[in-house]
Order: sequence, then structure tokens, then C-alpha cells
Amino acid sequence: MGEIIGMGLLSHVPTIMLDKGTRLELNEGREISLVPGLKRLKAEVFDRLRPDTVVILDTHWATTVEFVTTSHLRRSGHYTSDELPRGMTSLPFDFPGNPALAREIAREVVAGGSWCSAIDNEDLPIHYPTINTWTYLGGDQRWVGVGLAQTGEAKDFALLGEGIGRAVANLDGRVIVIASGGMSHRFHSLSTLRQHEASDPRHIFTPAARAADEERLEWMRAGNHRQIIDTMDDYKKFAPEGRFGHYLAMVAAVGGRECVATGELFSEYENSIGTGQVHVWFERPESGWTDATA
Repeated sequence: MGEIIGMGLLSHVPTIMLDKGTRLELNEGREISLVPGLKRLKAEVFDRLRPDTVVILDTHWATTVEFVTTSHLRRSGHYTSDELPRGMTSLPFDFPGNPALAREIAREVVAGGSWCSAIDNEDLPIHYPTINTWTYLGGDQRWVGVGLAQTGEAKDFALLGEGIGRAVANLDGRVIVIASGGMSHRFHSLSTLRQHEASDPRHIFTPAARAADEERLEWMRAGNHRQIIDTMDDYKKFAPEGRFGHYLAMVAAVGGRECVATGELFSEYENSIGTGQVHVWFERPESGWTDATA
């Protein structure tokens, strides 16, 4: 029987792939905290827990009529971003997949009442939330990517996450689930965004968006996932990345509203041209993901 041993809401912003000199130039001479945060997460968490598989919920892989999992034996090649080729050009990637888990996730999601397919086509595109995250955290783990339906609502993302949880339990393995994406997600206009490239959260698109993000971060730190889920209609006003499907599916895999895992920040809460970015890690509590006494 497999288990989810940890999960993380992790930023993948293109800035983390720029060279350090450029990062310092964009951030008023200071390093953005997202980069050392990922390095610390690799050293303190991934190298300690040694998962055999990482399931990554990729907010840039926007499917339409179903969720999709990658069932390749291996994925390799070079990645150039069409969004920002200046910063992400010909990045090499090479990692094994977990076809059995990818297919089991698809089967369980369908059995649970939603739509999902496992795809192993060698020409299937890959996206930078996966590439950037793997670049910092990858080791000898197998990686399974999950595309998030752009037509999905909170209930659909919950069905996806519940299917992931059941699929992991059905097979052997130690799995980490990563929700690769940001929080509030509105950009400053092209004519003004270069005035807002520094990481200081005063550059977040609006003070209200910053307040909404910071409120949810406090709930994450307290393990109050129920409050986050139950206030999604309010949070949608601030256009969370991927409809916040990456977070909703991640937490649904370990109990959803009943999850009590507390979040540890592995970065500061930062701006990226108007959007809210952060790394939050949730380790499996000793007593389990949910509170059996609640």
C-alpha cells in the first residue's frame, strides 16, 4: 500500500531560471527568496524523505475536456518556453515516469465520477511548471505530470485529488504531490510591469489581492484547509492561478476539508509582476493527514 508522505504548494515563476546576476538586477540587488527556498527544500526535505515518485499538478498544462496524466516510461529532451524564451531556452530534462501510477490515477478519477486519460505519446508537450520545479528538486525519483482542466471547478479538482489519493494507496510507493503554481494571478500591464519586477509584495496587483493571499497563507500555516476550500468563491475574485486547482487537487488527495497538515514556508511571500508567489511545504503529520477525532 502506497502513501503520500508530503506535499507542497510551490512557485515555478520564470525568474527562478534566470542567472543570479539578472535576478539581483531585477530585485534591487537582493536574491529572491524563491531560489534558496527550493534549494533548502531539496536538501532538507526531498533528500531526507527520498520519495520514489513525484506527482506534479501543472497549472500551465491547461487541458479542456478531461484531466490528463503522463504515463511515459521516461521523458527527456530540451525545453524552450514560448512565453519567455529569453529566460528558458533549451533547458535539458531527463527523468523516469511511473506509468502504473499514471494509469491508476486516470482509472480512479474516472471511477470517482470525472474524466481523465493517461497519455504516453512521445510528442506530448511539457510545460515549465514541471521543468522549473524538476530542475531544482529532481533526483532519482519518477515524475508523473497532471494536466489541469481549464474548464474545471472546485468540485472537479476535488475529484481529481481524491482519485490521486486512492491511486497512490492502491499501489506501493512513497509519493510527494506538488501543486506547481502561484496564488493571486493578475499581471501589471506591459507598459508598467517593469516598474513592478521586484519581489517586494507591495507590487502585488492590488492590496486586496495581497490581503487575500496572506489570509490564506495564515490558514495554511494553521492547517485550516477547510476555511480555504469553503471560501473559494471569494478567492476567485483575485484570479488565483489555474483556478487554484493545483492546491485544491493536492489537498483533496489527503483528505480535503478534513486535512490538518500545517504549512511551513520555504520562502517569503513574494511578488512576480503582480502575482503572488510562495513555497509552502506540508509534511504528513505523525497522526495522519486528517484528524480522526474531529
